[in-house]
Amino acid sequence: MSRHGNAAPGLPMPCRLAALGIVTPLGCGVAENRAGLIAGDRRGIIPRDDLVADARRYFGVVTASLPPLPPDLARYDCRNNRIALLALREIHDALAAAKQAYGPRRIAVVMGSSTSGFEEAERAFVSRAASGALPPQFDLAQLEFGGLSDFVAAAAAVTGPAYAISTACSSGAKALVSARALLQLDLCDAVIVGGVDTLCRFTANGFASLSAMSAGLTNPMSNNRDGLNLGEGGALFLMTREVGGVQLLGAGESSDAHHMSAPHPQGAGARAAMAAALADARLAPEAIAYLNLHGTGTPLNDASESMAVAALFGLALPCSSTKPLTGHTLGASGAIEAGFLWLLLTGDRRAVPLPPHRFDGVRDDDLAALRLVGEGERLELAGGQALMSNSFGFGGSNCSLVLGGGAMQPAGEER
Repeated sequence: MSRHGNAAPGLPMPCRLAALGIVTPLGCGVAENRAGLIAGDRRGIIPRDDLVADARRYFGVVTASLPPLPPDLARYDCRNNRIALLALREIHDALAAAKQAYGPRRIAVVMGSSTSGFEEAERAFVSRAASGALPPQFDLAQLEFGGLSDFVAAAAAVTGPAYAISTACSSGAKALVSARALLQLDLCDAVIVGGVDTLCRFTANGFASLSAMSAGLTNPMSNNRDGLNLGEGGALFLMTREVGGVQLLGAGESSDAHHMSAPHPQGAGARAAMAAALADARLAPEAIAYLNLHGTGTPLNDASESMAVAALFGLALPCSSTKPLTGHTLGASGAIEAGFLWLLLTGDRRAVPLPPHRFDGVRDDDLAALRLVGEGERLELAGGQALMSNSFGFGGSNCSLVLGGGAMQPAGEER
């Protein structure tokens, strides 16, 4: 146990998600994202014909105005880092208090991403093919996975450990697990942690080549599902050892390594991750009041995930996928969807509005009949109940998170 910790002997270390900055196709900040999440707003999912060769597909697009980077950080300038900067500004007050309390060298940064600044790299390499030279504004720091964490550390003016996690679609969730480990090891006293990903042609065409993209709007758990919509966005938390507020109660990781891009057909890895998260949180399955599904809308994911959820929780647990509202934000999705749980937990626990499951309503009789959240559903969180989020990545890289606690708080932070 850390000499800085607040836990009683024998109890888990408190792991507070003290503040959240979030930027998604639903909007910028806590208020806009909470409103869009509860309404099941899909207006951020728009058609584009510039990302997939010779095809028009739907994507979740961030439309918020993105800030320019400070001149001294211009080498990091890319859309990914501009989204990160906007999210970082949302936790400014909590971060300033942490720097005052602990000092910059005791604050770490752990960031998840799968694309980093690849969009800018694509343009740069096209320019080099045409002219023989890379554009003067291009820098490899925009492209490197570690560029995101280095940029966030520099923009936040903190000097603790800083590194990146890139495990496909579980990156953002695994970043939170890694951040918790830094606190447990007493390598820092607070962590800026989360994930950011942006759209690019390389990723879009890769998913298209796997026949994993929907021809229209994604339709998770439907008999008519035909793939996912990609999206972009980011979520940054300030994680501390403080008691109270929203807590990361448990995390479970697994690697089923069944296939390069397909999940285990019986959901073995998914079930293992969820069970491990429950064990880590010291909770029984009955203590989970809501589950945010990975829910990509691909035939294989929905089949395996529904099987795993039904095997562990039965069919009464309220579930929904929020990817129809944001698109699949890949390396950022685990952090964003943990952020959505944070938004639910920082409301009134006596009447928590749940994100509706957006699909065409045509059930697939071959899938487990999960209880998918309908319009306007609310629940009362009893003492000891918690929420779970799933993130399952290529190669069988799986991560489930359990969040609990919380109460009515000011927008943006819990202090």
